[in-house]
Amino acid sequence: MSASSKRFTAGTALAAAGLLVAAGCGGASNSAQSPALDQVKLVDSTPAAAGQLDNAVWFMAKEPRSLDLDNDAANSQSDLILANVCDRLLQLQPDLTLEPGLAEKYEWKDKTSLVFTIRQGVTFHDGSPMTADDVLWSLNRHRADGAAESDEYVNVTGVSKTGPNEITVKFKQPDAVFVEAIAGDAGVVLSRKGVEAQGKQYGTPAGKDACTGPLMLQEWQSGKQITLVKAPGYWNQDKQSKTDRITFKWGSDDVIVNSLKTGEATGAYLENLSSATQLATGSTTTVSQGPDTRVWNLMITDRGGLKDVRLRKALAMAIDREGVAKAALSGLGQAWKEPVGSGAWGYEKAKFQAAYDAMTGLPAKPEQADLDAAKKLVQEVGQTQPLIIASDGTPVRNVIANAFVDAAQKIGLQATITQIPSQQYDPYDETVRKSVDILTDDYFISKNDPVGFYKNGASTSTVQWLLNDPAYDELVDKGRAALDDAERAGIAIELAKRWADAMPWIPVVQSPSTVALSSKATGVPASGCYRYYPWAADLGTKGA
Repeated sequence: MSASSKRFTAGTALAAAGLLVAAGCGGASNSAQSPALDQVKLVDSTPAAAGQLDNAVWFMAKEPRSLDLDNDAANSQSDLILANVCDRLLQLQPDLTLEPGLAEKYEWKDKTSLVFTIRQGVTFHDGSPMTADDVLWSLNRHRADGAAESDEYVNVTGVSKTGPNEITVKFKQPDAVFVEAIAGDAGVVLSRKGVEAQGKQYGTPAGKDACTGPLMLQEWQSGKQITLVKAPGYWNQDKQSKTDRITFKWGSDDVIVNSLKTGEATGAYLENLSSATQLATGSTTTVSQGPDTRVWNLMITDRGGLKDVRLRKALAMAIDREGVAKAALSGLGQAWKEPVGSGAWGYEKAKFQAAYDAMTGLPAKPEQADLDAAKKLVQEVGQTQPLIIASDGTPVRNVIANAFVDAAQKIGLQATITQIPSQQYDPYDETVRKSVDILTDDYFISKNDPVGFYKNGASTSTVQWLLNDPAYDELVDKGRAALDDAERAGIAIELAKRWADAMPWIPVVQSPSTVALSSKATGVPASGCYRYYPWAADLGTKGA
């Protein structure tokens, strides 16, 4: 990674009892945010731990559906846990830069040949040595048809072992995004023997892990909890886990808040930022925020009237983003105009900022002129069936759904909310999608590159259902192939414009990464790296 690809530099950690907020992250204003919080700096990590932690309890919103990251059932909860269990070839850092991981180094031999030198002396949790053959098998597993990470390998023509400790990836064209994908789930290294011996049990409560990380899976008690323990003999002496045992539990926002307040929980990465306000001012907890790519979007399905882009643009002009940021995220998020957060601006940041500032048609708070323009578009389209937006009853989705209904009514559209049980709410499930016009989801990427997001607009994408443009597809290919940062930034900006023009998703609010901790604990990153970085290994106590 070139020097210009460094994104956020580590900020100075504030007093542990304070609330560390990404005020003005990316340069967008947020009048809903408390003026007192506007002075607080962005940080990448909480203060480093000084002491070992015997036992930790970590809460999250839901139980993972799979601990096999190649399974489409794997989700953000799977990543949260397995980031500590499974190492990658390259390792995303708290400041969102890349460092060597299970690959000691990588090098582009030419524009279509990427060579990884595999680290020696690494063992899997079962004690067997990690070899280049395991790496080869793992990458081919990730790129197989139907695997969750196969889209990251779209330009890969082959993976081969080209030396005792060397793996070469060949491409049909240069792919600047692939290196960053390797620091995500696309670069996890598994034990072939360990996975194949388990068969269908791998990734289920009956299975074991097959990884090399600083913590290892001890037990998955389905419906109750998942426990990790410190892995003996971890290869990276500097990253030996400061936590001996960490138990993951899941529950509602109220359960998470109460568990933190009473001391039952050691910490949680909060999906609902409104919970942060209840935890930031107490004497038993601290709350920190850091940069992320996470944005809450309205995802438009292909079933009804919203297939007409004029209606999508009308709604984009009418929704009160500042109101959503205040009501759903307690002012700790930001009204946002792009479907990916500013944590993706890992190079040419000034160019991305200028392009963002120039975007129109997505106001933070609609003025009368915006509503009038939206009404005109609705009148052009004529009568449509009432629109249906889904919610799963969680606070953020409820707020966004109500804001959508309000926006629709203000510009002459009818809209209603349908409730889908939380465990069944899946925007990518075709049955769910065909029953509604709009779903909401918070989407994030592991890459510090907007091209890494906007590739989702390609015709082959499985996460948006309206943009199908050969010219856009060609631009995605050019963006991936542009190894020069300045050239790639120009292509990324053009992709953003075309996405906004087609508007398959309507962006609403940016949500910084937010972590709540017991006042006795510290060390974990505040940035969105926690999905791919072994954060629990950094968790410890403030004193020895």
